Amino acid sequence: MTLATLQHPGNIAPNAFTQDELDWLPWLPPLPEAELTDRHRAGLVDASRAKSPYFMLLARDPDILGARTRTDKDIFYNPEAGLPRAERELAAAATSRHNGCIYCASVHARFASHFSGRRSDVQRLLDQGVGTGIDERWDAIVEASVALTSTPIAFGPDHVARLRAAGLDDLAISDVIQGAAFFNWANRLMLSLGEPAARSAPRS
Repeated sequence: MTLATLQHPGNIAPNAFTQDELDWLPWLPPLPEAELTDRHRAGLVDASRAKSPYFMLLARDPDILGARTRTDKDIFYNPEAGLPRAERELAAAATSRHNGCIYCASVHARFASHFSGRRSDVQRLLDQGVGTGIDERWDAIVEASVALTSTPIAFGPDHVARLRAAGLDDLAISDVIQGAAFFNWANRLMLSLGEPAARSAPRS
């Protein structure tokens, strides 16, 4: 089976990074909502995710989905110490930009903009790529995230030293690592299961 046979007829997938809200079209059939059991609902964690084709596809393995979602929520939503939410989202956005995951980049860039109030800086990252300069703190986070994404062993003491010099403590550095590492995996999963679509794209 080739990529061409998987793609949804009539969908022209976005080919530019954006902060706009996008849809996502799976290449495999999601679990029908009518077939949800209590085990599936426990795996979804949030009932609202039953409306998401992505999470309903992952719900075919509800135990793994549950572990994935709880990990995601703890990395990005746990407010106890560590990195501010905006910069956790920045790490995920930089990782997604480097991996070429347009859908994930749109979600996390939008959150980074919302929590930081720095929409133009976030858009520059999307437009110009992970090598663009923003400021020392954000550049250190982006550089560390990209190193982990490219080849995890490429991340090392120099990245930690730069993050510390930019004002991050150990818990904040841990959040950079976890956000980038999680989305390095999540991008690859999403890229292998479907394609992004503009919100106005026709359904097939």
